[in-house]
Amino acid sequence: MNVQSVPSPRLRGELLRGELLAQYTTWGVGGPARQLYRPADIDDLAAFLADLPAAEPLFWLGLGSNLLVRDGGFAGTVVLTAGLLSELSVMPGNRIYAEAGVACPKVARFSRRQDLQGAEFLAGIPGTLGGALAMNAGAFGGETWDLVHRVEILSRAGRRQWRNPADYRVGYRSVGGPADEYFIAAELELEVGAGEQVAERVRQLLRQRNETQPIGLRSCGSVFRNPPGDHAARLIEACGLKGEQVGGAVVSEKHANFIINQGQATASDIEQLIRRVAETVQARFDICLQTEVRMIGEPAGEGGQA
Repeated sequence: MNVQSVPSPRLRGELLRGELLAQYTTWGVGGPARQLYRPADIDDLAAFLADLPAAEPLFWLGLGSNLLVRDGGFAGTVVLTAGLLSELSVMPGNRIYAEAGVACPKVARFSRRQDLQGAEFLAGIPGTLGGALAMNAGAFGGETWDLVHRVEILSRAGRRQWRNPADYRVGYRSVGGPADEYFIAAELELEVGAGEQVAERVRQLLRQRNETQPIGLRSCGSVFRNPPGDHAARLIEACGLKGEQVGGAVVSEKHANFIINQGQATASDIEQLIRRVAETVQARFDICLQTEVRMIGEPAGEGGQA
């Protein structure tokens, strides 16, 4: 049973101990976190971080896409942002302000309602803005940091400040920057566009996604980054790996860069299948596929989960 408590009189959020992380990930797998914090708002989260021991492992969790939590769980603190850091507003100068817990498709819809264009591709990213900022998530040729005017961060010590894109090394599915800082919001700079034209572009992109990806099934999104000048899905399919299976995990027949949890998969099943796919592509094409999905935690039996 989860023990719920507020760790300090000055905190307003909810602390859950031993919370099973499988319920927070799109793959539906993963062991428990030592503790999970649901902040009331950014100020509350800042106070929580200021109280957290410096040596405590810390992980920020949005909608749980692009994430594999191992079966043994995470021996540290997880901060949940999805649905909690949720402010979304329009600003002068064709900009919008969005907190880290806002789902990317919601940002796309909100931008359309403001007759602003440029964020349509976010409709195809099944995560939060915070996660998209952390990895420069992209879809349909667009990338998150193409839109960033500035970002608001929260340090491990609980201090808030704004930073500019020049403070970061941004690349394909990678963002490097100051250590022990976390994205809590961003100002996105867009262009004026006709609402109906923007809406049609969003519908077109979603139709394309539905036609090519296994929507509605338990996956994390794309597992591997595309290597330069090629596509991971093409390489995997060329190896005959569509339908390849380990336990309850299977390579999608619809899109080879997706791994599906058929309902009974463990994190270990998924991780073994990822390794098998990468090794097969390496042997066939001498290309080392890099994972896009992030893996955290310990295997079963090592993190408190039998």
